[in-house]
Amino acid sequence: MAYDHRWRTIWLIALAWGLASTAQVGAVTVPAAPASSDAAHPQATRNWVESRLYFGLGRLESSGLAARERQWQEFLDHVVTPRFPAGLSVQDVYGQWQGPEQPRPIRLRSKVLIIDYPDTPANRGRIEQIRLLWKAKTGDRSVLRVTVPADVSF
Repeated sequence: MAYDHRWRTIWLIALAWGLASTAQVGAVTVPAAPASSDAAHPQATRNWVESRLYFGLGRLESSGLAARERQWQEFLDHVVTPRFPAGLSVQDVYGQWQGPEQPRPIRLRSKVLIIDYPDTPANRGRIEQIRLLWKAKTGDRSVLRVTVPADVSF
């Protein structure tokens, strides 16, 4: 009987020690905020959104992909970056699209442009300019835009 009691005591001590150590693992020390904030990287943000724009570069089986990549890079450098110089992201993606007159979807190589920005009429206008200028440059029918609220911190 004394043997069982000792093991139970050891087990309870180990359990208590384990719970105490996991409580310490979750503790995080947050450094104090700097005294001044960079205007381009505010400590707190409100009313920000994230827009994702989808640009088709051409069919997967297309042989002119290298030219379309150069066209995209030039567009990014001369049209997009001047409108959002503080930062953006680009992802290479594969997608499908089916127009109303097409019997089945076509497979496309695409770029997704991701931009987080303060939700202002001026910034929304810049997003629309980017979409319109790409369509005018390439003859594409659409540039999909998805805009969602963003909780941003730098």
